[in-house]
Amino acid sequence: MRVLVSGLDGFTGHYVQSELEEHGHQAIGLKADLTNPEAVKQEVQSIRPEAVIHLAAISFVGHGDVNAFYQVNLIGTRNLLESLAKIAENLQCVLLASSANVYGNSTDGIIDESVLPSPVNDYAVSKLAMEYMASLWMDKLPIVITRPFNYTGIGQSKSFLLPKIVDHFRRGEREIELGNIDVARDFSDVRMVATAYRRLIEKKVTGELFNVCSGVAYSLSDVLEMMADISGYAINVRVNPEFVRANEVKRLAGNGEKLAYHIGKLGIIPLRSTLEWMYSAD
Repeated sequence: MRVLVSGLDGFTGHYVQSELEEHGHQAIGLKADLTNPEAVKQEVQSIRPEAVIHLAAISFVGHGDVNAFYQVNLIGTRNLLESLAKIAENLQCVLLASSANVYGNSTDGIIDESVLPSPVNDYAVSKLAMEYMASLWMDKLPIVITRPFNYTGIGQSKSFLLPKIVDHFRRGEREIELGNIDVARDFSDVRMVATAYRRLIEKKVTGELFNVCSGVAYSLSDVLEMMADISGYAINVRVNPEFVRANEVKRLAGNGEKLAYHIGKLGIIPLRSTLEWMYSAD
């Protein structure tokens, strides 16, 4: 398929492109500014994709410009969908990447798609608003929405926690400043996420919502212990109150059974293996 990938030059886009091309698809990046509806329309009509994977977003929760979450994640996505609707006859699947952050501080333990959203920051609100907005286009476009839990890998910005931690160990730093090290996250490997996205557009699973996750939550304390074992030394952690968010999501772990039912079981890469891969990167 000819696949339009917004955010192709980003962290996830790099792995999605490799995954698509390894399986015979053509990955084409969206160069237009999502907030410019006319530019988006012209490029979409020029490419006339057979499938779309929409990754482009403001994705760092601590991003300083709150308005950008809504301009890009919500309005930008609407501009894209409006343009795609004009070439709907060509499209087999439009995958929209939302976020498991929409679940907020859920107390449901392992979270499946039936858990009601309860976002606690502007990033999560912008993603949930995008989902609701996309529902207006479900009768016009073959849309599937994913809620990926945290994932990481080589090339992710060091503004994210795991790349920051790995980088400190790679450089032999003896101290690291972090926030709350007891927060627990379901961390996946970006390569697994790319595989999930590729399978979803191939199987043309539309009109559905899926968690993309490993099903296991690790605290940052767990990550620090793994890295100490991998690197051969322990790092001193200094808790910086400025890094402790008042609206911090304490625990997120996902249930990926619904996704596995539709696209087959994914090869879950253990977090330690992902950390070793990142630590040994050239």
